[in-house]
Amino acid sequence: MIVDLRTYTMVPGRLKAFLELYEAEGLPVQKRHQPNLIGYFVTEIGTQNQVVHLWGYESLADREKRRAALDADPEWIAYRKKSAAQGNVQHQENKILRSVSFSPL
Repeated sequence: MIVDLRTYTMVPGRLKAFLELYEAEGLPVQKRHQPNLIGYFVTEIGTQNQVVHLWGYESLADREKRRAALDADPEWIAYRKKSAAQGNVQHQENKILRSVSFSPL
């Protein structure tokens, strides 16, 4: 298993708008293509205005296939345009994590 760890830093004051739009329009589409949502979080302590989410995949090939299907989905394209127009995200960082032999995941 691999985990795609994504951290989005929001423009101050835009976190609520991002989460509302994502929950209503982004998440339903994304879950159709990527059913293994491990967790979706906001920071309480540390760097503020951040959203952190983790998605599990069988392999890099599985991730590539699922991401390509998501990126081609007209509903996802519409959501991304609407989200970009709101100007919520200031910075994005992605990491691919590989579990070790004793990891529970």
